[in-house]
Amino acid sequence: MKQYPLVDLAAIQDELGDELETAVLEVVRGQRFIGGERVAEFERAFADYLGAMHAIGVANGTDAIELSLKALNLAPGAEALVPANTFIATAEAVVAAGLVPRFVDVDANSGLIDLASCKERLSDRTQVVIPVHLYGRMADMDELMQFAESFGLVVIEDAAQAHGARRKGQSAGTVGRVGCFSFYPGKNLGAFGDAGAVVTDDKELADRIRLMRDHGRRGRNNHVVVGVNSRLDPIQAAVLSVKLPHLERWNIQRRQAAKWYRQALPAELLDYASNEPEADVHHLFPVITERRDVLAETLAKAGIQTGIHYEQPLPRAPAFSDARDHCPVAERRARLQLSLPMHPHLTQEDVREIAGTVTAALSMVTA
Repeated sequence: MKQYPLVDLAAIQDELGDELETAVLEVVRGQRFIGGERVAEFERAFADYLGAMHAIGVANGTDAIELSLKALNLAPGAEALVPANTFIATAEAVVAAGLVPRFVDVDANSGLIDLASCKERLSDRTQVVIPVHLYGRMADMDELMQFAESFGLVVIEDAAQAHGARRKGQSAGTVGRVGCFSFYPGKNLGAFGDAGAVVTDDKELADRIRLMRDHGRRGRNNHVVVGVNSRLDPIQAAVLSVKLPHLERWNIQRRQAAKWYRQALPAELLDYASNEPEADVHHLFPVITERRDVLAETLAKAGIQTGIHYEQPLPRAPAFSDARDHCPVAERRARLQLSLPMHPHLTQEDVREIAGTVTAALSMVTA
């Protein structure tokens, strides 16, 4: 029985294996395992790709958000608006930076941050809003930026799932004050382990984050602030430098796979399609169904791996047991969303087989 993984990392290894191995071996032979030109080279290339002035490599995407918040020097206890439908890292970083997450609901169609809910949660302590470009879908930043400017809020984009997504020519991560990226292996642009980056056009902020990621030091032993150890590994930078030139093509292939899914799946499963094709890089392909759990079990038996992103709205997580924010749309999506296999190496036949199995499974459940 053919297996259909949710993410096919082996296919990328088959495609770029020799080049990736060469890049890693060059780092090993060069014996520069912290910092150096490999990291600087990737930072320049990633900033250029996005159209940003600065990219600062860090250890992971969670650190990218935490360091960005700390670098803003906000008052302790300041509140940050965070969508309830996202991975815990977004809110986790807020708490680690000494701030308070206020959870906002999401749009019923897209699953992305809802502006009306942001306005409801606004208080005199609100200083930050963190839109998450979830599933690879870039949020509508025009309205969000207008809202943020009206109330003097800093916008930090969580673009961990949206490498290469664009609206009106602007890349996800480059519209707000700061953009934060994860290069976890399964991302559209993934490393061989944890890695992340902060992008910004603010030179002063970029300098502070560079300082903070490396124990707050300038030079070898001049520690000017209390920082952290959150440096991008040169081996990961080398891997990312090899993969980056292929990202645009891979995103196009993801869009094609999404198009095939939309042609093959029952319409009632499909929750969202952007009217701007480049605004979605389809990191995930979620469907919405009341029969989510039964469908997932049936697909697993057929060799089709699925995922749930995310099965618990953040205000319902035990880690945020004190949260008082009610987010009904996020709670509904948490019960219904199921991610089907999505990666650049899906063929049309693969999608037809997966979609056919989904349709057959739902028919059996209904019968």
